[in-house]
Amino acid sequence: MRNLANFLVWVLWCFAAFACLGSAVAVVTFADPFFSALALIGNLGSLAVLFLLASAEFVAAAQVLVYAGAVMVMFLFVIAYLGGRADAPWAGGPSWLQTGAVVAATALLVEIVVVIGLAAGDHLDHEAKITSSFGSPAQIGRLFLTNHLLAFEITSIVLLVAAVGGVVLGTRPDDKLSGGMLSAGERG
Repeated sequence: MRNLANFLVWVLWCFAAFACLGSAVAVVTFADPFFSALALIGNLGSLAVLFLLASAEFVAAAQVLVYAGAVMVMFLFVIAYLGGRADAPWAGGPSWLQTGAVVAATALLVEIVVVIGLAAGDHLDHEAKITSSFGSPAQIGRLFLTNHLLAFEITSIVLLVAAVGGVVLGTRPDDKLSGGMLSAGERG
């Protein structure tokens, strides 16, 4: 019976891992930003399944509620609000953005290779001392509201700036003259 349970966990892990990889590829290959955002929701959902299989229930719940729920709803709202103009801010962008993207991707690849090399060489075999309350919602809440209160508040300000930025990007220059944004029927 235990072997059957281990086999089912392994099958579920493989399914979630392939779903995660497939949806990640779909995010960057879909031309329509709406379908790309939907693929990102699938990616975040499959990551939540992987967190559940790693016995990180709180992280899995936060993954679904915060990322796949709230943040992705905001992304979809901005995409629907901007319509076909969603890619306009980046059209003909500066080449330093492309250079920065290549540098960041290279740094990430180097980091992955170093970690795999350390793991293969048994240099990561020291177990961390983890208490029984590690990762509990009470401990995380206590840390957010004591030691990391400033970072928590800065994050909320950054999210507010992102929401205001979405509204600013959604307004047309001629909308400012008329005193506001056009409704969905007027943009038509």
